[in-house]
Amino acid sequence: MKNLVSTLAMALALTAAPALAQDAPPTAAEAKAFVADAEAKLLAQSNRGARVYWINQTYLTDDTDALAAQQGEEDTRLQVSMALAAAKFDKVAGLDAETRRKLLMLRTGLVLPAPTRDGAAAELATIATRLGSLYGKGKGTLRGAPINGSDIEAEMGTNRNPEELKEMWTSWHDNVGKPMKADYVRMVAIANEGARELGFADTGALWRSNYDMPVEEFGRTMDQLWLDVKPLYDELHTFVRGKLNAKYGDAVQPRTGAIRADLLGNMWAQEWGDIYDLVAPPGSGDIGYDIGELLKAKGKGPVDMVKYGEGFFTSLGLAPLPDTFWTRSQFLKPADREVVCHASAWNVDNKDDLRIKMCIKVNSTDFVTVHHELGHNYYQRAYNDKSFLYLNGANDGFHEAIGDMLALSITPEYLVQIGLLDAAKVPGADKDTGLLLRQAMDKVAFLPFGLLVDKWRWGVFSGTIKPEGYNQAWGALRLQYQGIKSPVERQADSFDPGAKYHIPGNTPYARYFLARILQFQFYKAACDAAGWKGPLHRCSFYGNKDVGAKLNAMLEMGASKPWPDALEAFTGTRQMSGKPMLEYFAPLLEWLKEQNKGEAKGW
Repeated sequence: MKNLVSTLAMALALTAAPALAQDAPPTAAEAKAFVADAEAKLLAQSNRGARVYWINQTYLTDDTDALAAQQGEEDTRLQVSMALAAAKFDKVAGLDAETRRKLLMLRTGLVLPAPTRDGAAAELATIATRLGSLYGKGKGTLRGAPINGSDIEAEMGTNRNPEELKEMWTSWHDNVGKPMKADYVRMVAIANEGARELGFADTGALWRSNYDMPVEEFGRTMDQLWLDVKPLYDELHTFVRGKLNAKYGDAVQPRTGAIRADLLGNMWAQEWGDIYDLVAPPGSGDIGYDIGELLKAKGKGPVDMVKYGEGFFTSLGLAPLPDTFWTRSQFLKPADREVVCHASAWNVDNKDDLRIKMCIKVNSTDFVTVHHELGHNYYQRAYNDKSFLYLNGANDGFHEAIGDMLALSITPEYLVQIGLLDAAKVPGADKDTGLLLRQAMDKVAFLPFGLLVDKWRWGVFSGTIKPEGYNQAWGALRLQYQGIKSPVERQADSFDPGAKYHIPGNTPYARYFLARILQFQFYKAACDAAGWKGPLHRCSFYGNKDVGAKLNAMLEMGASKPWPDALEAFTGTRQMSGKPMLEYFAPLLEWLKEQNKGEAKGW
């Protein structure tokens, strides 16, 4: 079977562009026929590949690594051949708008383009698979004993011993990141070679070309969105730093300057919600409940958490998940094998074989993550009647924002509606500061990290960041944007970026930054549609079928229209904006300013 699949894929790759050998200039009719042929072949390849990758990520072995590498090679060959062929039709006159849009998608849809020379696709696929496997099998240490990635993430959120936090942080970055560096350098070189064949300056330029705007404009848009919300982050940083100083003292966390990365409850200091207990002020800061504890008190387990997530979508009038979702998903970390625990959502057959892959723990973070992943699944199903190239979000930030929008609606009132919280224990308005601060510890704290990951990669791909300076540049960007520093001095040959899943996984990261912005735009639009009149942060649209119908109308568009069209359909505007986020957190911003009087801001 392996040889059959390989041979078939190679044949597809070699026959992808028959018109290209003709001496006569290609015609609009040939372009249209090429697109139809390409979509059919890519769909077949996608359906085969999804099963291979699913098995690899849920059964990590040398054998499944080899199968995934082979599949990756075949996928890359086919995608590259399609992209190169699409480029040949770029100047054809008389193309209809849909064909032109799909040709652009074919040309820009690659994450890691391999050059056409012999052996390049195989080498690239092997490296990418090896990097993913190194991460999945990676372990740190705690008190000298090995600890896997899923458990170390949970421990970082609850442990308050600064020496043990330092050990976990350092061991994870050294054991997981550092061994990847040579492979990563080689991978960048191969991918850039492929990007140049497609007509792009480098792989980063290829990534940025995928947003229905010029490459330069996309970078400027990201920077402007950051500047819109940066004052809120700066106040949050100052406040949290002061609380950590009060907890640990000057020797561990000084009252001024950058924050030590391992003290923030998260391996990458990207979200800080797990240390809310350290920063919550008495009275107004105590929100009165913890979702994880509420779940445990009701005897609810991981599958129940997924049922709650599904229930939110069905309350909006959307259909339940298919039966196969419940039998084929991975909800728990198996005891007998290695898996990739990082949460992800799948549509294996591009129709109805929806699944999530998680190692769910009964806590507040994973309750939110479940809603996020199901947002992907419901988006995938909404557009599953579209042609292959439109089986995606309006842009990748949209895909990430849908579930997060629902997570914003996990208000105390919602928890009452689903029976987790006693109505008598709903926090009053005097607890709003705590509610907002808890949200900001994740939503706002994430923003600079969401921005800098791809800023680092764009620099790596462009060559402005050289291999010998990979780690130094990573640390400099974290300091510049996050005000974060490593708990120990890092070596030049370290590769701390590799300790973050999305770097070895080669997942573009700008989408997560955009999602943090877009989710508040979507949330405000949903609350407006529901007729909500109170403070934005108190809104829950659970059970509102009018919102569900309007939301589904946007989801059904998939990638068939430029993202401003989809944004306008749901929000009434064609511009991404940080203003809804600032409206949501406006009471918190004023409170933080008051708390921070007399404190040195910045780092």
